[in-house]
Amino acid sequence: MQTSAVPDLAHTHAGPMHWLVTATAMAGVVALAGLVQPEPATASLPGTGTAAAPAPAPAPDAAAVTYPLDCRGAPTVVARKATGDLDGDGRPETVAAVHCGAGSGTPPHGLYVLTGPAGAGPRVVATLVTPTDRVNIGDLAVRGGAVTATLLGYSSADVPRCCPDKREEVSWRWTGGRFVRGAGSEASRA
Repeated sequence: MQTSAVPDLAHTHAGPMHWLVTATAMAGVVALAGLVQPEPATASLPGTGTAAAPAPAPAPDAAAVTYPLDCRGAPTVVARKATGDLDGDGRPETVAAVHCGAGSGTPPHGLYVLTGPAGAGPRVVATLVTPTDRVNIGDLAVRGGAVTATLLGYSSADVPRCCPDKREEVSWRWTGGRFVRGAGSEASRA
């Protein structure tokens, strides 16, 4: 029988205390890594030294606008909103379906386009539907630079205001410095 040339080293046998010390050390390293964070990264073009383009401007806040509604003391309610770049300037606009907070019934909506030019608060720049049109806005979206909406209306004064019996799909597109309304199949293409 041959004897080993390497002595039996006690520290090469892992016991419970060894694993406890190892786990404690690893927990400390993970905790320290969570506290020490690198500076935020900024991108620049090679050789130019200029930072990447700033984040796009936020869409105008529909709740921060005074709408051209006569609510006789009742609050205005933003029922629906959609955002997107409608005029191709790279800044988003907000389209808001707004009505008076009547408390009961189904008050008619106004549909407004909002913009927020640099250095100024949001403001109404176009009215697509007025409350005097006596319609409500169902679906509302901004897609491909166009506003699409479902208008819900009434065929006569005898139809209860809770239950519109007319439905029309419409769209508006910024053309020639104004919003031009389309209907039917044009609304579904927008």
